[in-house]
Amino acid sequence: MAHHHEHEQINGKNLIITMLLNFIITIAEFAGGLLSGSLSLMSDALHNFSDGMSVIISYLALKISKRENTQRMTFGYKRAEILAALFNSSVLVIISVYLFKEAYFKLIKSEPINGRLMIIIAIIGLVANALSVSLLKEGADKNLNVKSAYMHLLSDTLSSMGVVVGGIMISAYRIYWIDPLLTVLIGIYIIKESFEIINEAVSILMQAAPRDINIEDIQKKIEGLPEVKNIHHVHIWKTNDDDVHFECHVNVKEDLTLSQSKSVRNQIEEILKELFHIHHVTLQMEYECCEDVGLIKNEKD
Repeated sequence: MAHHHEHEQINGKNLIITMLLNFIITIAEFAGGLLSGSLSLMSDALHNFSDGMSVIISYLALKISKRENTQRMTFGYKRAEILAALFNSSVLVIISVYLFKEAYFKLIKSEPINGRLMIIIAIIGLVANALSVSLLKEGADKNLNVKSAYMHLLSDTLSSMGVVVGGIMISAYRIYWIDPLLTVLIGIYIIKESFEIINEAVSILMQAAPRDINIEDIQKKIEGLPEVKNIHHVHIWKTNDDDVHFECHVNVKEDLTLSQSKSVRNQIEEILKELFHIHHVTLQMEYECCEDVGLIKNEKD
């Protein structure tokens, strides 16, 4: 638990540093975009502003999610981070679509761009964005909320790289259409990654079973116990990235006493913990109470 708490503190500290970096970059790139006439530089500034806001949202969600459970919020506030991940990723998609529109108008009506200034500002943004990405990379592997903020920053790092390349092409060859083209290519990648986070967040909010857990495998393991006839009315869901809950009815072969059923419960909990990494388990022990039931309960059952 101490290691987990330390990890949360590191995430929070890194989010604050990242937020400050992004607002500084936003001001620099927006001014540079206006002076150079570069759409990709201004789009990078817009991305950085959204990054700063997304980091604020992620930080607040991280804090809210640590509140204690109450009689009203019996599951606590863990899904605050999932809501933040959904919001941040949705904003990224909206921004990308808006930049597609701006890129289209820039393509059909290209204007001269100061490539040298564009390169200088973009390199500053690239260094700062790369630092921000490195600060959040570890947390992004373990937390969907941090991952959504990380994706904002990664998209800006790619965008800054694209702006540098575009600035070089513009300075050397006067190829102005490269500026909006890079905006579109980066936007496509951002939308793809964002939809993956949105899909995961929606799955958690809809209480879908985790993709890495096969319910039939669980059924085989539990029904392999000599005392168990079958399991049914199974529910598996996640409250956040790693907090998996499991509940089911366990139909035993004999009419066991409470003390005898405790041994069966312990065996089932051990199977779920060791083989499927499920730590929140609720079991209803019964003896021939339910008839004509399946593994999953439907409304008609």
